[in-house]
Amino acid sequence: MAGVPERPVRLGLLAAAAALAYFLLLHWWFTAPMLAMGAEIERLQREELALRMEIAQRPELEAELQRVLEFGAGDTGFLPEANRQLATAALVQRLESVVNGAAGASGQCRITARTPSESQGRDPFVRATVQVRLMCGMGELAAVLHQLEGGNPQLFVDNLDMLSRRSYLGGAEAGGMDVSFDLYGYLAQPAGGEGDD
Repeated sequence: MAGVPERPVRLGLLAAAAALAYFLLLHWWFTAPMLAMGAEIERLQREELALRMEIAQRPELEAELQRVLEFGAGDTGFLPEANRQLATAALVQRLESVVNGAAGASGQCRITARTPSESQGRDPFVRATVQVRLMCGMGELAAVLHQLEGGNPQLFVDNLDMLSRRSYLGGAEAGGMDVSFDLYGYLAQPAGGEGDD
């Protein structure tokens, strides 16, 4: 090797051997696992920060949950009865009370039929239904429907059908209506539960 300084070559070979030894012995066995561990530590620190932020919101969330529970406990939208049969009986009593109140002394509104009915829909809560038929004057009917749908617990009128009595009584009680509808409300129980029967 005449003319080539031996010292730089030796240093180059030594550096190449050291780099090779580092990659073979040190990097894959020590440095790479440490880098992976550092990345995992960073990920865990981010998760911990997110969890600490959620924990800091806990008192606020608990207060909101309490407010929602208190609101739900005071909600009179559901029928208070324990099962569908009791709720249906309560619906009939409510109907009779409202109709009697609307009829007053004139007697212009009376129930001609009230039949409990099984609901066929896919309601999320147990539904109590009564099929109703009334003979009512128009003003009394409006008062009945307003009282039923405007009070508590929340009741609903569906399938409303009205026929003027004048059409088949030859005008003898003008303004009277033959009215049929479904009156229903919901129990505070999921459909398919024990109180469904």
